[in-house]
Amino acid sequence: MLLKQKQRIFYGLVILTGILVVLILRLAYVQLVFRASSLPDSKYTLQEMSVLQRERGVVLDSGRGNVYDRNGKPLTGKTVSAAVLFPVDRKSLENKDGRLNPVARALGVDSERLAALWGRLSVPMLWKGESGGAPLALTEQQAKRISALEFSGLEVLPYTERYENRPNGMQWLGYLTDVPGQMQMPHTGYAFREGAAGLEKTMEPMLRGVGPTTVYYTVDGLNRAIPGTGIQLKSPNNPYYPLRLTSTIDLELQRDIEKLTEKAGMKEGAVVLLDASNADVIAMVSRPFYNPLNVDPKQGAWNNRAVQATAPGSIFKTVTAAAALEAGVTSLDESFYCSGKYARYGLSCWKATGHGALTLEQAFAQSSNVVFAELGERMAGEELESTARKLGLGRTVGWEAKDMLGMPVMRPFDHEEKGMIFSSEQAASDGGVRAQSGIGQRDVRVTPLQAANLVVTLLHDGQVRAPRLLHHVSYANGQLLKEFKPHFAPSNAGSIRPETARLLTAWMRTVVTNGTGKSLMHAKWKLAGKSGTAQVKVQGQPRNNQWFIGYGPVEHPRYALAVLFQNMKEGGSNQATSLFGDIMNLLASRSA
Repeated sequence: MLLKQKQRIFYGLVILTGILVVLILRLAYVQLVFRASSLPDSKYTLQEMSVLQRERGVVLDSGRGNVYDRNGKPLTGKTVSAAVLFPVDRKSLENKDGRLNPVARALGVDSERLAALWGRLSVPMLWKGESGGAPLALTEQQAKRISALEFSGLEVLPYTERYENRPNGMQWLGYLTDVPGQMQMPHTGYAFREGAAGLEKTMEPMLRGVGPTTVYYTVDGLNRAIPGTGIQLKSPNNPYYPLRLTSTIDLELQRDIEKLTEKAGMKEGAVVLLDASNADVIAMVSRPFYNPLNVDPKQGAWNNRAVQATAPGSIFKTVTAAAALEAGVTSLDESFYCSGKYARYGLSCWKATGHGALTLEQAFAQSSNVVFAELGERMAGEELESTARKLGLGRTVGWEAKDMLGMPVMRPFDHEEKGMIFSSEQAASDGGVRAQSGIGQRDVRVTPLQAANLVVTLLHDGQVRAPRLLHHVSYANGQLLKEFKPHFAPSNAGSIRPETARLLTAWMRTVVTNGTGKSLMHAKWKLAGKSGTAQVKVQGQPRNNQWFIGYGPVEHPRYALAVLFQNMKEGGSNQATSLFGDIMNLLASRSA
């Protein structure tokens, strides 16, 4: 009996020892291994989370990489002064002696409302003003006035504002969205975000930071501030990250052109301004404008119309003329006759009475539909489509690179569309389809980026360049990481003859001196280009796309420009031509 009792005690001790060993091993694992491992749905380790649980703060800078214009001006990540409210004893917010009134006035809010809001705080809060939304950027005068109050629990601190809280036409920059399933940063109200469109999306691997900068205070188990710890600042303090992306954009020009589109009454459309020497994007405006801080995916304002394909109308006659000359179906001395009506397919010219006898150059300057419908029908569909591809249409042309900086394919332009010439081989074999395509109608689709780049291509003897949106990426300390060098975007079919390209650039000048662009004769520079009006339907209603593409100054081309007014009511003058002139005058004034 005694033996059995001893055995039970022994086995009990063995089991207890085993449990203790398991617990010790588990604790050792937690302390030595698991504490350094990231928790599920979180970027933090167990050890970091235990520290964060005792902190109450706000994020002043997300740590995300920023984008700059060609002159070093920030397109994202501008540092502003912001007011931060820290939780305080409610008694200190009593306003019997009016001590809260100066604070309320400085913040632009009623004293009672401020006391009620402040008194409910359990964590610090960036002041967002009465309207809420993004943290309120203080003017220098406001910041000095608030700091001078020396009110306990109120601090003016530097805050990194990702975007300006205003509508703009920089959809190519994009916006951020919450990361699905990502845990918020504890006790800050801050959620990690990632790029959802534009450069924010296409360059996400480079823009993703290494950690935020926070201002915080430490609390005990009862959520009370620990005396003597004060307000502290925490940041990654990494000399290399976040990275800095420098774009080819001129921010001042971008904003000036946005204002011109507003003044011109553009509701829908786009403007693309390229450097004529290398096809760098200097400005790219899309309308309607969007606010990156308030994006509704159900609305189309966030779409970048500069890289979306639409009917080009008569600007496509530039391609038709090149194709006809390259295919040998016409010559410079051939004489045409525009009666106002094309013999087949029900096509007519924009000028009902016709233009009479015309050379090909005159037909181009006067934009005769009859002549170019005939040229389109004369050619095989493959000849027209091949020439379009040689000139950078019917395919994406934006700058891209493979296996760069850890990205299999780097394509800065988000959702760039290819456009098209014919919807099918069967369509290309139909004479009526080719006639309509010759004047830029039917299935032909071109993006404003392609249209502007077409001009650059002609200025470079038919060599297609790849429009570049990014110039280089550098480390946080300014050290260059990688330059995105310009390159060509040739077609598999080759390129058009240099003499054909030179001929068309000369004819673009004729459009201005003796054609549909004569209103530009009074511009500050000598200009050249091609107008276009395409018939489209919007919800069953007839509308027009109004275009003008061209370059200037003629003597030494510096800029290539494409202007598109979309879905305009029928009738009236070409608004794109007028805006083209206004933008070129702006450029001339800046160059003076």
